[in-house]
Amino acid sequence: MEEKRTAIAIVDDHTLFRKGLVSLLTESDQLDILFDAANGLDMKQMINAELLPEVILMDINMPHMDGYAATKWVTKTYPSVKVLALSMFDEDKPIIEMLKSGAGGYLLKESKTTELVTAIKTIAAYGYYMNNLVSEKLIKSLHDTDPARNEASEISANELKFLQLSCSEMTYKEIANKMNLSPHTIDNYREALFHKFEIKSRTGLVLFAIKNELIQL
Repeated sequence: MEEKRTAIAIVDDHTLFRKGLVSLLTESDQLDILFDAANGLDMKQMINAELLPEVILMDINMPHMDGYAATKWVTKTYPSVKVLALSMFDEDKPIIEMLKSGAGGYLLKESKTTELVTAIKTIAAYGYYMNNLVSEKLIKSLHDTDPARNEASEISANELKFLQLSCSEMTYKEIANKMNLSPHTIDNYREALFHKFEIKSRTGLVLFAIKNELIQL
């Protein structure tokens, strides 16, 4: 039986990259490209409620309406449409901000075409795409708006201090010095938080802190 094709759209202000991606993905027998747009404002004008893409590949830095605002708009206006952030940035802040805006996954532009197609099909089917940058726990935790949950209450004072410092640019060794603790103790705090809240990376610690309003970007 023939595999279902996934309808997508591409939003990126770099014309050569966008058109190159269109050309590349057009060759896939798993995808249908409905439109491509240079920014979020163009996307708003081109998107058709009668023929919605299942997944939008979204750049971040764009004029007129950037990826954060465009993702917030599309996920609020058309909740069935999933957004896969596609960016050159692998730092914590843009990843976190795109997930906060409603993206279901984050992929680097340098990724292979096969990985991109897999990400598109996965996010279309399940709503999320997990890789080494983003885990399922992080996305679900960040998108969870249930006010009754307060996971931060389970953290000790020292773990909280460690968590807050982990959201800075300090290394774990510098955090140990700052807290007047041994690197081994800091490692224990990190591993305890990883285990307690199913976190797998430092980005996960930052997402957890943001979700529980323990820091401000």
